[in-house]
Amino acid sequence: MKIHGDFQAPVHIRTGDQPWVPSPMPGVSRIMLDRVGGEVAWATSLVRYAPGSQFSAHTHGGGEEFLVLEGVFQDENGDYPAGTYVRNAPGTRHTPGSLNGCTILVKLWQFYPGDSESCVVRTQFNAHLLCDNGFERVELLVLEPGQSIQRPAVEGFECWVLSGSSEAWAPGDWVRVCAAKPMAIKAGDQGLVCWIKTGHLRDVPARLARLPA
Repeated sequence: MKIHGDFQAPVHIRTGDQPWVPSPMPGVSRIMLDRVGGEVAWATSLVRYAPGSQFSAHTHGGGEEFLVLEGVFQDENGDYPAGTYVRNAPGTRHTPGSLNGCTILVKLWQFYPGDSESCVVRTQFNAHLLCDNGFERVELLVLEPGQSIQRPAVEGFECWVLSGSSEAWAPGDWVRVCAAKPMAIKAGDQGLVCWIKTGHLRDVPARLARLPA
């Protein structure tokens, strides 16, 4: 399967316009944002757990990263309410689910070789540096109405809009820009809260080649 698998092309998805697709597990549905591979894949997805739903126990061979957007995500390690950011390093194992339902933004098989960092950060959607480990940088960015930021050229970035807006983005938008150019963001009249990730779009073809056949 290949969904937005051209990592030279920009992508802008308004997820509110996209259908939810059932996953292999009852009660768990998803919107696939990018994907290269089958059930074991480089993947970025919006995943929704119905109340009482659960995935079977599994190991993340290529690592997992997610942000809880709504509700409470749960596994045998604890409860993760909305605003919690989690990195599960390659080789970690869990049984995810949600007693009352939740929605998460999740990325699979995107850790760099040598990245073994796991963490749990409870942000309450406040401005927060979530990860800056030499491989990639992840943060929650909070801008006041009309505020703008300029960042130096990076090898692409990815953004999920949590609330507010920019000149081009609205809540629920997922954006991936792969070109190496400066990042310029200006908040709209309601301000802007977004999840931003940089550094992870280098050497994508070589990293895709590591996926299990």
